[in-house]
Amino acid sequence: MNTGELMSRLTEDVDNIWMALAFGISLFIENSIYFIFATAILLYLNWKLALISLCIMPFLAWLAMKLEKDIEKAFDKISDHTVHINTTAQEDISGIRLVKAFAREKHEILKFLNLNTVNYTLNVEKTRIWGKYYPLIEFLTNISIVLVISFGGMLVIKDEISVGTLVAFNGYLSMLVWPMRMMGWLTNVISQANTSAKKIFGIMNTKADIESAQDCLKPPEIKGDVSFKNVSFKYNNSYVLKNINLNIKAGSTVAIMGTTGSGKTSLVSLIGRYYDATEGLIEIDGKDIRDLDLGILRSSMSVIFQDTFLFSDSIANNVAFSVKNSSIQSIKDACKMACIDDFISSLENGYETEIGERGIGLSGGQKQRLSIARAMIKKSSILILDDSTSALDMETEFQLLKNLNGLKNKPTTFLIAHRISAVKNADLILYLEDGCIKEYGTHNSLLEMKGRYYQVYSDQFRDYEELEYTEELA
Repeated sequence: MNTGELMSRLTEDVDNIWMALAFGISLFIENSIYFIFATAILLYLNWKLALISLCIMPFLAWLAMKLEKDIEKAFDKISDHTVHINTTAQEDISGIRLVKAFAREKHEILKFLNLNTVNYTLNVEKTRIWGKYYPLIEFLTNISIVLVISFGGMLVIKDEISVGTLVAFNGYLSMLVWPMRMMGWLTNVISQANTSAKKIFGIMNTKADIESAQDCLKPPEIKGDVSFKNVSFKYNNSYVLKNINLNIKAGSTVAIMGTTGSGKTSLVSLIGRYYDATEGLIEIDGKDIRDLDLGILRSSMSVIFQDTFLFSDSIANNVAFSVKNSSIQSIKDACKMACIDDFISSLENGYETEIGERGIGLSGGQKQRLSIARAMIKKSSILILDDSTSALDMETEFQLLKNLNGLKNKPTTFLIAHRISAVKNADLILYLEDGCIKEYGTHNSLLEMKGRYYQVYSDQFRDYEELEYTEELA
């Protein structure tokens, strides 16, 4: 489900249900009371005229049922198409810089106009259905008035009722006709609300793929020992990870390298149960993570994703997002740890500076450091950095990782990176390829193996070594 569909459900569909509940129900109750009392009074005045006025009710009920069935289909199409319009609008607004960068404004405008044309056609179709049935409802309600006056006039001529009774009957008849006329409008509102309710309840009834077990464990503390035992993971019936075996002690740093698509992000995603392993077992502190309370498991972790997300809020509130009632000093300490404090202090409003949507106006490195500070303030047992230093220069990256390694209560750290400078000081380095661990060990032991890690090292440091050699010759 995309953002545009959720926007549609939270706006148009909620408004449709609100209209039915706020106005539809009250109007239904009001008109039901009118109808019941008017029927009773009309039967009291003259039962013959009352039956004549009520004889059209079966036809009105049949028309209302037909209207409800046809117009609900139209509303269903409109609701689904509104999702496409909202999705297009949301994507164009969010990606406006990309649209302008590729000069695709006209293309996106035409695409939106085409969607609106379809929306117009669907609404015309709905109006035609409404125009087909509503005049018939109006005609039948007016027929009842004509029948009552005609038949009532005959009864007056025959002296069966008085003129006053006929006038009174005609007056009370309006209380009966009005609910009949409103039946079409009520059918329209109820059909629209019914269609919207199905969409909303479809979302609300969707169950999460991953949930805590009913008798889940709730340990008071998680230290951070992590074990992978014959773990494999499939996605779309293809293996992403195959037979992973690891035993990582609390406080260790594990660096993960590998080619694009080798399964690095999938490996760390299994720890927080963002996915469940297809085969094998993952344990934290000797307990199967599927037996742990999901809230406790994830609250013990700090994750810095590849795609950095920042809220349209102050820097302080963005950093303090993961911890309630954070002091300004703890926010500053986390920012110093992430090597971003000097930049923030140079701003006119400091930590109260408002940043734009998704951190617009900040560089990639600044956004990454803010997200790292947001993770550091949490002081969790497990820290995952998913290629979250890629936009930093080597000097800043070195200082940041040095700060992380110097923590007093160092978390178990999983570091995904592509630069040797970022991983060389890790306690364990993994090199993944095609979902398998091809090499593992420390920096020096992997260099001695002269395998894939050594090839990456040689490629990254070749220019530096050639420069040194040239200087020696000079």
